Amino acid sequence: MLNDPISAQDLNIYGTGQLPWDLVRKAAEAGIGLAETAAFLGTVSPSGKPSSAGIGCIETGGTLYFTSGPGTKKSRNLAGNPYCTLSFRFPEVDLVLSGVAQRVVDPGEIDRVAAVFRESGWPAERSGNAITAPYSAQSAGPGPWDLYRFTIHTAVGLALTDPHGATRWQFDH
Repeated sequence: MLNDPISAQDLNIYGTGQLPWDLVRKAAEAGIGLAETAAFLGTVSPSGKPSSAGIGCIETGGTLYFTSGPGTKKSRNLAGNPYCTLSFRFPEVDLVLSGVAQRVVDPGEIDRVAAVFRESGWPAERSGNAITAPYSAQSAGPGPWDLYRFTIHTAVGLALTDPHGATRWQFDH
């Protein structure tokens, strides 16, 4: 379950009020990790150029995780600047999370997250300080893949269904 925000700011220009975080959390918990959920990682290169790549992402224990090959542009960008965004399209809401991605090197945490990946249908295993599997997304680059933990600083949600609305949430970090 995604953690609760510490504050919220209504961004709705049409007066229908603040978007309830519970609605967004339910959409995220139902959709993160599903193949049909569009998910994108936004990073910035050392020269300041933005980059976005489709990724696979899972949530466990209130934390989001994703993998990336060490030689990929997104991993090189994160090595220089860990601030990034994760963007999702759920049936009820578009959600953009801003925060920090940190590479996970703890074997116990990698084992725990690899087990969640396996439960979701991707046959991931820990190999040293990385994840291996028989396959991954093209955008991940060749394996083994580094595991990243994403810490949410802010979130912006735009509802696509009733009650509609747009809200920015701040998280304790």
